[in-house]
Amino acid sequence: MARIIAICGKICSGKTYYANRLGEKEKAVLLSCDELTKELFDNQLGDAHDEMACRIWNYFKKKSVELVRIGCNVILDWGFWSRESRESLTAFCREQNVSCEWHYLDVDDLTWQENIAERNRRIEDGRDSQNYYLDEGLKNKLLSRWEPPVKEEIDVWYTPDKKRR
Repeated sequence: MARIIAICGKICSGKTYYANRLGEKEKAVLLSCDELTKELFDNQLGDAHDEMACRIWNYFKKKSVELVRIGCNVILDWGFWSRESRESLTAFCREQNVSCEWHYLDVDDLTWQENIAERNRRIEDGRDSQNYYLDEGLKNKLLSRWEPPVKEEIDVWYTPDKKRR
């Protein structure tokens, strides 16, 4: 039975890497807000980012249900940083009679800091045009929105092995 697989984790935890590997394994369609905002707006939304992300999210919810109903697995590479966002998707899926499976990437602080540093190096070196630079101000802003999930919310609790990445 096709399902939505929702990827939860803070910024730079490896969600996109994980989602891409999982997509290959599950033969799933990957829907990523970051990918779409990069493609359409070159990550230059500024103050309009939050509003546009909300609109994209609403569109992706509808499309993911359509895809599941025709038999396609869907991976939502979104982050789902707040408990409210996770509960909202769970309720939406329940209302639509669509299965939703939660995956959480639980990275330790050292790996997380290394991921941020590596991402910023790639951007500075011109090897990464997909992401945006994560300075301390932006990191702190995004962290203030992060609410780690509890075990009861999550179906697959994944702790990445740094050696595999």
